[in-house]
Amino acid sequence: MITGKPLEDRQVVIIGAGPAGLTAAYELTNYGLNPLVFEKLDKVGGIARTENYQGFHFDMGGHRFFTKSAEVNRMWHGVLNDDFLLRPRLSRIYYNRKFFDYPLKPFDALSKFGIWESMLVALSYLRWQIFPSKHEDSFEQWVTNRFGKRLFNIFFKSYTEKVWGISTSELRAEWAAQRIKDLSLKTAVLNMFVKSKDPIKTLIEEFHYPRLGPGMLWNEVKERIEQKNGKIHLNSPVTRIHRSGNRIDSIVACQNGQEKVIVGSDFISSMAITEFIQKLDPPPPPVVLEAASKLSYREFLTVCLIINRVHLFDDNWIYIHDPDVKVGRIQNFKNWSPDMVPDASQTSLGLEYFCNEGDDLWNAPDGELIELGKREIEHIGLARYEEVLDGSVFRVEKSYPVYDANYGEHLAIIRGYLESLENFQTIGRNGLHRYNNQDHAMLTGMLAVRNVLFGQKNDLWKVNAEQEYHEEVREAKRPSPAEVLDEAFAQAFYKIDSVAYGLAVGITVALFFWLLTLFVASKDNPDLTYLFFLLRQYFPAYRPTITESWLALVYGFLAGFLFGWGVTALRNFVIRFYVQWIRRRAEIELLEEYGILPDDQSRTPFNGED
Repeated sequence: MITGKPLEDRQVVIIGAGPAGLTAAYELTNYGLNPLVFEKLDKVGGIARTENYQGFHFDMGGHRFFTKSAEVNRMWHGVLNDDFLLRPRLSRIYYNRKFFDYPLKPFDALSKFGIWESMLVALSYLRWQIFPSKHEDSFEQWVTNRFGKRLFNIFFKSYTEKVWGISTSELRAEWAAQRIKDLSLKTAVLNMFVKSKDPIKTLIEEFHYPRLGPGMLWNEVKERIEQKNGKIHLNSPVTRIHRSGNRIDSIVACQNGQEKVIVGSDFISSMAITEFIQKLDPPPPPVVLEAASKLSYREFLTVCLIINRVHLFDDNWIYIHDPDVKVGRIQNFKNWSPDMVPDASQTSLGLEYFCNEGDDLWNAPDGELIELGKREIEHIGLARYEEVLDGSVFRVEKSYPVYDANYGEHLAIIRGYLESLENFQTIGRNGLHRYNNQDHAMLTGMLAVRNVLFGQKNDLWKVNAEQEYHEEVREAKRPSPAEVLDEAFAQAFYKIDSVAYGLAVGITVALFFWLLTLFVASKDNPDLTYLFFLLRQYFPAYRPTITESWLALVYGFLAGFLFGWGVTALRNFVIRFYVQWIRRRAEIELLEEYGILPDDQSRTPFNGED
C-alpha cells in the first residue's frame, strides 16, 4: 500500500540522469508517476555515457555489465533484449615492458617474472602471512597483508597512485574492501586451477555489454520514461535548492539561459553531495559546509584515437603500470563490441588519463593530448605513431570519490544532515560519495523509489560494491561481551591461512628445487648426482637431468605445500587451544568475582571443552 500523499499528487523531482537517476525515474513510471529529471549534460548516462566521434562510439571508462542483483539483471535484459551481448573478458597488465595476463595464469606469470623474481614474490608473501600488519587502515596495509609487499609494489602501488593522485598509505582501506573484496594471492592462484561457482567480480571471464556501449541502454531507458509521460530535461544544470526547515520545496534549473523554479513533493539527487550542500538555500550549518569542502574527487579524461589497422590486440582493456607514461588504462572498444567501430578496417582506442579538474593535464589543449596519446601508444608498442588517423578528447568530471585519510569523518557529518531532510534522498556514486559500480548505483535508485512510495526504510548507504543488498532493515545490534572478547582474541592471535601459506611455500620450494636440479645437471660431479639419485626413493621417476627437471617443480610444489599447510594447520590448532584455555580462565574468574561460581569449582582443571 502506498503511503503519504495520494499517488496522483506525488511529484518526484530527480537531479541527475546517470544510472541511478534514470533507474529511479524508470521505476516511478512503472507505478504511473511522471517524474521530472534534470541533467546538466547534453546526453544521459552520466559517467556511464557513450560519446560519439566520426561514427565511432567511446565508452567513458569501460563498463562491464555484471551483477549479482536479479532485479538489475532483469532491467538490463528487459530494456535491450538482443542488443545485450555476452562478451569474453580479456585484460592484461603492462609492467616492465611485458604484458601479464590478468587474472594470473601460472606459466605466463612465471615466464615473465623469471625464477628469481617469482621466488622473491613468494617469500614476500610468506613474510606478510607470518607477520601481517595488525591494522588495516590504509590501502597499502590491506593489500600487502593479502599479497605481500613485493607484489603490492609491482601490481598495485604505481597504478593506484596514478589513479588517485595520492599515496597508497593515505588512501583508505575501505576502497580496497569494496573494489577487490575477497581477492588475495591465494584466490588469484587458486583461480588458475579451479573455477569458482561464485566468482569474484575482479576475476570474471565474461560479461554482458550493449551493442553500442552503455549509452545505448540509457538512451533506450530515456525513451521509455518519456513514452510514459516522464520528462527528462538535458542541458539543465540545477543552480539552487530551496528548503524550508527539514523539507525541500523546490529546485532552480537553468534552461536556455533562463532560471526556472520546479516545485515537487519528493526529491532524489545523484549530483555530487558536495555540490548539493553548496547549492542549498538557506545554507546548512557551518559544520556541514566545512565537511563538504573537505571531500574531494578525482577526474579523468579519455583520449580517443582512431587507428588505421584492422586488429591491434585481443584485450578489452590494459592496465598500464609504467611510470614512464602518463596513461593509466587503455580500452580497445572494438573488442568490447565490433559495432562500436563503423569501419571494420580500423580500430579505436580510449586512453584514460587520471587528473584533477583544473590541473595541467585537465586544462591541456585537445591537440596536445592527442599528440601525447600517439607518442605513448608507440612507446608501449601497441601501434605506430603514423597509424593514428584522427582523435578526440572527452573529459569526465568527478569520476572517483576520493577515500583519503579523513573522508569518513567528513562524510559522517554530511550524512547525518542529509538524513534529517524529510523528503529527500541522495543516490548513486557521487550522491553517496562511494566508489560503487553501475549496478549498485541502479539499486540505490530502485530502493529510493520504494522508500518514497511504500514508506520503506532501505538504507541506501549500505548498498556498495560486492554486497548483495537485503531489503529488510536490521536494527543495529550492540556486540555482546563474548563477541568483543572473540574479536580481541582474533586481533591478538592472527590466524594464518593454511592453504595460502602452503601455496606460497610450495611455489618457493618448487622453484628452488628446480634451480638446484638444473645446477646439478649442468655439473659433472658424481657425488652430487648420486646424492640426488637417492631422492628417487621418495620421488618416483625423478632424475637430476635437464630434460626431466620439470618433475622437480611438481615434487617441490607438492612437498612444499604439504609442509607449509601442515605447519600452519598445527600452529593454528595450538593457538586455538591456547585461546580457548585463556578464555575459559577469564570466564571462570569473572563468574567467581560476581559470586556465581564457588571458589573450589574455580580451581577445577580445564578439560579442553569450550
